[in-house]
Amino acid sequence: MILDADIKAQLDQYLQLLENDILLKVSAGTDELSRDMLALVDELAAMSSKIKIENTTLVRTPSFSVNRIGEETGVTFAGIPLGHEFTSLVLALLQVSGRAPKVDQKVIDQIKGIKGEYHFETYVSLSCHNCPDVVQALNVMSVLNPSITHTMIDGAAFKEEVESKNVMAVPTVLLNGEVFGSGRMTLEEILAKMGSTQDPSELNDKEPFDVLVIGGGPSGASAAVYTARKGIRTGIVAERFGGQIMDTLGIENFISVKYTEGPKLAASLEEHVKEYDIDVMNLQRAKRLEKKELIEVELESGAVLKSKSVILSTGARWRNVGVPGEAEFKNKGVAYCPHCDGPLFEGKHVAVIGGGNSGIEAAIDLAGIVKHVTVIEFSAELKADSVLQDRLNSLPNTTVIKNAQTKEITGTDKVNGITYIDRETEEEHHIELQGVFVQIGLVPNTDWLGDAIERTRTGEIVVDKRGATNIPGVFAAGDCTDSAYKQIIISMGSGATAALGAFDYLIRN
Repeated sequence: MILDADIKAQLDQYLQLLENDILLKVSAGTDELSRDMLALVDELAAMSSKIKIENTTLVRTPSFSVNRIGEETGVTFAGIPLGHEFTSLVLALLQVSGRAPKVDQKVIDQIKGIKGEYHFETYVSLSCHNCPDVVQALNVMSVLNPSITHTMIDGAAFKEEVESKNVMAVPTVLLNGEVFGSGRMTLEEILAKMGSTQDPSELNDKEPFDVLVIGGGPSGASAAVYTARKGIRTGIVAERFGGQIMDTLGIENFISVKYTEGPKLAASLEEHVKEYDIDVMNLQRAKRLEKKELIEVELESGAVLKSKSVILSTGARWRNVGVPGEAEFKNKGVAYCPHCDGPLFEGKHVAVIGGGNSGIEAAIDLAGIVKHVTVIEFSAELKADSVLQDRLNSLPNTTVIKNAQTKEITGTDKVNGITYIDRETEEEHHIELQGVFVQIGLVPNTDWLGDAIERTRTGEIVVDKRGATNIPGVFAAGDCTDSAYKQIIISMGSGATAALGAFDYLIRN
C-alpha cells in the first residue's frame, strides 16, 4: 500500500466528486519506482469505478498521464506525485473528469484564447512547498486548452535528466525545451510571462479609493479586511498575494494554530479578503508615491491609482550577500530555500551563509540530505538559539567557520566553490563545494519610496503607535516598518492598527 488509511479516507471523499470517467495511461518498467507508481495507480482505480487504467509508452518511465476518455489532456506526472504534489494529483483527477477549476472566468477566457503549441515541463522536489502552485497552474492550463501540455517531473526520480539539464533549483519550468522560469509562479504570473497582461488603462479608470493597501502579505490582508469592514472603499495592490510567507514552510508560532504552512496560510488570507468588497489588483508593483490633493501611487505598468489614504505593507525580502558570483549563479547552485532546493544537492557538499536561527535551521535540515554542510558566519559567534547550536554540533557532517567574510562564490556554468577571508588573520581560504544557501536575514521592500517617506538607515519605514508615517494619510505596517520584531502575528496586528489609524484619519479629515 502506498497511501495510508487517513489519506485514503480523505481521498475517497474527493473521488466521489469525479464527474466523468478518466483514463490513466501508465508507462512503467520493472524498477522499484515503477512498481510503487503502479501500486498507487491501482489503489486509485480500486477506489473509483470512474478511473480506468491503460498501459502505454510515454516519454519518461515511470510516468502516467491523466486523460478524458478518447481525448489527450496533456497532464502527465513523471515519478510518483506524493508529498506536497499529492494535492496536484487529486486536483488533476477532478478537473480532467469535468469539475471546473476554481479560477476567475476572465482568467479561463485568457487561457482558452492562447494560440500556438506550448509544451511545459516542471522539475519539482516532493518536499517543495512552492512547486505545487506551479504544477497546478500549468495543469489547469492543459485541461482548459488542447494546445497546452504539462508534465510534472520529480527531480529525485530522474536524477540523470536533472544533472544533464543543470536543474539546481525547484520549481524549474521549461517551455518547448527552453527554460521558462524558476521559483514559485501563480497562474496569473505565468499568463503575464506569456504576454497576456492587464491593460494599464483599466487601472487608470478606477475611482479614487478611501484606503489603498500596497502589499498582499499578512499585514496588507489584515489592513484590508479591517478597512473593508468599516464600509469604506478599499483596494489592494499586490505583486503576489501572500508575500514572503509563500516562501515559508512550517509555521508553529501562529497562536491558536499549532502548525500550518506558508502557502496554506496565504490561501486562507486571500479567501478571507475575497469575502469583502475589496478590489484586489494582483501582479502590480508600486513605483512612486506622491501626496497631492489625493495620494497618487504610480505602478510599474504606468497606471496611476488615487486614494484618500494609503497603507504601505510591502514586507521584506531575503538579504543578498552582495558578492561576485551570487547573482550569476542564482538557481545554478546559489539558493535561498533549503526545503525546496535541498533534495537537489543530495550527496553533495554545500555551504550555508549565516549563523542566525534561519541559517542554523537550514544547516540542520540540509545535513540530513547532503554529504557535508559548512556554516559560514561573519561574526565571532553564532547568533542562533543555543538549542539549535547544540543540535548542529551533534551532527557528524557539519562544520562551522566563524569570523569569516564571504568574498566570492565561484564557478563556471554552476557553483564549484566559495572563497572567504578569515577576519582575524586576514588570510584567504577557498572551499570546493556544489551549493551555497544564503540565510542572512531580511531587507525591507521600500527602495521605491525614495525620499517621499521617512525611513531608517536600513530602509525601514518610521511609524508611530497608530501606524502613521511622516506624511498625513500615509500609514505603514508589517516587516517594511521599524517594528522591533518581524513575525507574522505581529504583522497582522500592525496591519489592523494601521487600518484603524487610517479610518480615524478619514473621519477627522
